[in-house]
Amino acid sequence: MSASISFVEVICGYVGAAAMKSITTGLIILFISFFFVSLHILHPLWVVGFLMITCAAFSLLGFIIGIWADDFDQLQLVPLLVVTPLSFLSGSFYSIKMLPPFWQKVSLANSVVYLIRCFRWSFYGHADVPVGLSLAVIGTFFIVCLGITVWIFKTGYRLRN
Repeated sequence: MSASISFVEVICGYVGAAAMKSITTGLIILFISFFFVSLHILHPLWVVGFLMITCAAFSLLGFIIGIWADDFDQLQLVPLLVVTPLSFLSGSFYSIKMLPPFWQKVSLANSVVYLIRCFRWSFYGHADVPVGLSLAVIGTFFIVCLGITVWIFKTGYRLRN
């Protein structure tokens, strides 16, 4: 709070470092996968773009959770009870078109569905959801997380005694 840099620089530093770690991990996994499967990426620049915005958004979410959590148990609450179920119910292992119509509509309320669809489109050229809508949802998630982070720094929420 007493550093001679602005909160924007602090956010860029913390979130940038976390996002770069995630991007590097993702690219290493992608590189290693080329040794095991025949993989052709239709839109490689879109993969990098989706990877960057997704990593930045989830890094912001992690920053928010880290500020909010009092201890390690609370820190693990959101990833275990929110992010993991949303990931498994996002259609990453199946197409949501295989679900009955009611559950398709329920699945569309899951924001992770749109993340998966962006990557699926950029790799294979097809998606269950329009890519523009997916990008809008990811962008909205990023902006909401960024807004909350800026609010935390402006108000000093849990940063000051």
